[in-house]
Amino acid sequence: MTAGREGSSRLPARYAAPMEGITGYLYRNAHRRVFGGADKYFTPFLAPGKKRGLRSRELSDILPEHNEGVPAVPQILTNDWEDFLHTADILKEYGYREINLNLGCPSGTVVTKKRGSGFLAFPEDLDQFLDRIFSGTDMKISVKTRIGMESPEEFGPLLEIFCRYPISELIVHPRVQKDGYRNTPDRKAFSMALERAPFPVCYNGDLFSREDVREFSEEFPQVETVMLGRGLIADPALAAGLDGGAAVTAESFGTFHQEILEGYCRIMSGDRNVLFKMKELWFYMIHLFPDAGFFEKKLKKSSTVAEYSLWTERLLREREILPEADTAFLRR
Repeated sequence: MTAGREGSSRLPARYAAPMEGITGYLYRNAHRRVFGGADKYFTPFLAPGKKRGLRSRELSDILPEHNEGVPAVPQILTNDWEDFLHTADILKEYGYREINLNLGCPSGTVVTKKRGSGFLAFPEDLDQFLDRIFSGTDMKISVKTRIGMESPEEFGPLLEIFCRYPISELIVHPRVQKDGYRNTPDRKAFSMALERAPFPVCYNGDLFSREDVREFSEEFPQVETVMLGRGLIADPALAAGLDGGAAVTAESFGTFHQEILEGYCRIMSGDRNVLFKMKELWFYMIHLFPDAGFFEKKLKKSSTVAEYSLWTERLLREREILPEADTAFLRR
């Protein structure tokens, strides 16, 4: 737990969840410099193939020079123990000491390949996979998991399997795969993990505001870490705000946004590619601004970086920024 946190707010440490296409190294660096508050940043998943190196995009994201001062943890998505260990060896050569196994992704294209949460439907194969990877590397391995494919009843047997291995931390998103991000996280299942696991257990799921985290911490005061995902993208000051840090302001948001935009302009070719990445962020960030529907449409329709930048500047001039994002859209 971060120094000073326990004595002041007694709130848990917090991790920044990986979000494919959004939380790459440009985002992580900008967030760390402008807002901070996250104890670890988990990278979007690496999807290894048979005994090959990382793709250029994946390599770029985990290079040490792209993560200076950022406590990054690479995440691996695979059901092949040889691929996992080969990737772990590569990451170890780059100086990483912790890696994370993705057993939580609910995407249909991932699940049909028996990866992510799809791997949970094959507990015997998962058990053999875990045996191989934990006996094949001395790196710390944390696991991010859902509680099953279709029913919370699946989680008890899965938890028995997890408890056989020296997992450094189990990050539980207490939904099943078929839920996607609908329905309410099953905190009863999460409580089971807390009671039975011999390793630290981290909570992930629907912590969208400071109040959400405080209420969770009151219900589970023994939990030392939580993972923030969509709520942190909507309100980049969320993690730091839990320690009394300043709420997002027009100035801090402008600095943060501009750093990400300039980074994409530097590494990507063509305005279309840059704008695609920025518009993904605005799906969440627009909710920091009240009555911003007009600007949201203009940003979506922008076809050049110059046009997009003009509308961003107008938004920051003409709309007050909320002290916390309106996250009602995430609760539907």
